[in-house]
Amino acid sequence: MQGTKGRTAARQYPNVYLKNCLTRRILNRIANKWTTLIIGVLSNVPSARFMELSKSIGGISQKMLTQTLRELERDGLVERVVFPVVPARVEYSLTPLGATLCEPLQALALWSQEHMPEITSAQAAYDQRAAAKVTNITERLPAGIAPSEGEAPKATKMRRYRWVG
Repeated sequence: MQGTKGRTAARQYPNVYLKNCLTRRILNRIANKWTTLIIGVLSNVPSARFMELSKSIGGISQKMLTQTLRELERDGLVERVVFPVVPARVEYSLTPLGATLCEPLQALALWSQEHMPEITSAQAAYDQRAAAKVTNITERLPAGIAPSEGEAPKATKMRRYRWVG
């Protein structure tokens, strides 16, 4: 590649770690929890209607399902087919490109299931250490500053603790 000054410029490869790289936007899309769940549901059926997807994915709002389906359709991962009947019938299915995500997403789901006990154990240990730090802070407070029974510490902007009741 020739630069403007006649020098050969190095080829720019996609780099997911760069802020404005397209690959980061793609990764953000496919790493989104709703995307992974929608693709997971669609990987098990030839097509699904909106309400079938909504019922299959606990906790997703209609707005978020609609928004995510539109984004997936725009990215070429999901196909939306409208049937000319009254009332209108719309079905969603994975495109061939969307189907290529099934295997990697299934691997992540399996990893999550296999390592769930280790993750929950690490979370419990962390929570215990964090609670011990708060207890340690309250034990070192001067007399008259310690919280009353039932009060909890609240961090202020200066990262000092004040007590709220």
